[in-house]
Amino acid sequence: MIGSVVVVGASLAGVNTVRALRGHGFDGAITVIGAERHEPYDRPPLSKALLAGRAMAADLRLVGAKEDLGVRWILGRRAVELRPSDKAVRLDDGSVVSGEAVVVATGARARRIPLPSPDQGVHVLRSLDDARRLAADLRPGARLVVIGGGFIGCEVAATSRGLGLAVTIVEAAPLPLAGALGPEVAGRLLRLHRDRGVRVECGVEVAAIRGSDRPTGVVLEDGRELPADVVLLAVGAVPETGWLRRSGVALARDGGVVCDAYCRTTVPSVSAVGDVASAEHRFLGGPARVEHWSNAMEQAYVAAAALLGVPGGAVGDDPPYFWSDQYQHRLQLAGRPRPGDTLSIVDGELAGEWFAGTYSRTTPAGAVTTAVVALDRPRVFGRLRRGVGVPPAGRRAG
Repeated sequence: MIGSVVVVGASLAGVNTVRALRGHGFDGAITVIGAERHEPYDRPPLSKALLAGRAMAADLRLVGAKEDLGVRWILGRRAVELRPSDKAVRLDDGSVVSGEAVVVATGARARRIPLPSPDQGVHVLRSLDDARRLAADLRPGARLVVIGGGFIGCEVAATSRGLGLAVTIVEAAPLPLAGALGPEVAGRLLRLHRDRGVRVECGVEVAAIRGSDRPTGVVLEDGRELPADVVLLAVGAVPETGWLRRSGVALARDGGVVCDAYCRTTVPSVSAVGDVASAEHRFLGGPARVEHWSNAMEQAYVAAAALLGVPGGAVGDDPPYFWSDQYQHRLQLAGRPRPGDTLSIVDGELAGEWFAGTYSRTTPAGAVTTAVVALDRPRVFGRLRRGVGVPPAGRRAG
């Protein structure tokens, strides 16, 4: 039985690993190292409630004021080296923290594009400080260009439109979110944004960001220039694993930490959870780095049970799940649709105000539901979700 644990990353996955360890009765020493100076906080509201001014930083706290996890917190310090042979983590101030087990929960950082840009007014959104800087620039009447039509980009676009900005989304793919949702649902979300007055430019790359002190425009590869007072780079995230490169911990091609289905890395007593982990995923049938809130929660409990040697689940026992709030609408998806899957709308209409549907594909055993999606139909979604990935013989009527 291990006697002490060091969790590197004061993230959702890191904090819930602590909760899971304590929930299993672990009473040893736990140290949590966080690169940010802030107390652990929830990230999904950054692009919505906090950016819109409907929530304060205190509303995002992951650890309640009266919750005692028995943790030693080291905040505002970044891990720079893992020494498995010494069971130690070296920090950026030269100090060393030791533990019999290490949990890597360092998440990811916002990806940037290699374009010259002004010092002010060009943002990424990954942290609380990022959100505060962006919020200060989101003034009514300002012109915002969002580069990248993923979930963060679309959520910020929706929030900013509600604040009275002129918003343009630039997406290199033919449709925003088509890779995650398939062309039909992605097309519906495209109409949602355009109906709210957002300009969406698809199938084009960005060539330059104009401006000296602040942006004045975004130049597209086809030569057009979009006027801009504010720019958000929302082009994905890169796992925070640079500090592991000489540790012996295997890294995946995308930089994530290679893990088995129980979040165990290639180094004994070192686990990884959350956005940083490329874990064997039972539902997806192979290694995957799933950047969803629900995945961070699930992996925390899987890793804690595996570390303590007590019964627990595996990564991917349940299908991946996420939601996205845009305008006054909530989109939910469980599972993962793949190219060639058939979308069937079973409630409402795709062109209507709300809908729910299933993605399916034919297998030798029959048609299998690979994912379900819904817009503003939570109860129907919950019912359909129970059938995702279930073989035809295992389905229940109703």
